[in-house]
Amino acid sequence: MYRIRALHSEDTVTVYQAYRPGIGLPAARDGRFPPSWKRDRMTWIKPSFLWMMYRCGWGEKEGQETVLAVEITREGFEWALRNACLSHYAPGFHPDQASWKRQLRRAPARVQWDPERDLRLRPLPHRSLQLGLSGEASRRYADEWTVSITDVTSLAHEVHGLVRAGDLEAAARLLPAESPYPEPEGLLDHLRAQAPTTPKLKSPVPSSP
Repeated sequence: MYRIRALHSEDTVTVYQAYRPGIGLPAARDGRFPPSWKRDRMTWIKPSFLWMMYRCGWGEKEGQETVLAVEITREGFEWALRNACLSHYAPGFHPDQASWKRQLRRAPARVQWDPERDLRLRPLPHRSLQLGLSGEASRRYADEWTVSITDVTSLAHEVHGLVRAGDLEAAARLLPAESPYPEPEGLLDHLRAQAPTTPKLKSPVPSSP
């Protein structure tokens, strides 16, 4: 359920973001984020194209009209994951809420797992990775890890048009070829929070008077 699926090569992995044209167009044109891109703010990257479509409304939401495919190094991607903390407190997974909050303050990256989406943007049973970068991670993402930036807004609109026309097979053929990411052993162990189990009681608990 908690597994990364992404378009990836031997050295890179592709993630998606959506911006207003003032940011997205120069980023795609120059292959790097412009100075107006705030490197001191948290930015969320998504390896799932369809989850990005859910988030940006197929590139039609205000402020998210330019959809970008950002190819980054696998080395940088895995550094962020190794140094990430879950964005939410998970009882039974974290020792306690205070220790989780300390991790969250220190971590340059955070992870949340949201339901993956189908072509009609309906939730699926398995989870999709959302990776938030801040501080050192955000700066390294923009200035060290980025290999290429491509404007895929037209692809988003074309796939959406086919979905609206009911031609899901044709729409599916246009999707990026996302496959399970070959994660090194242990890479996500600290980010896969399982539902806590309820301990069995050794003896019945007496009812209150």
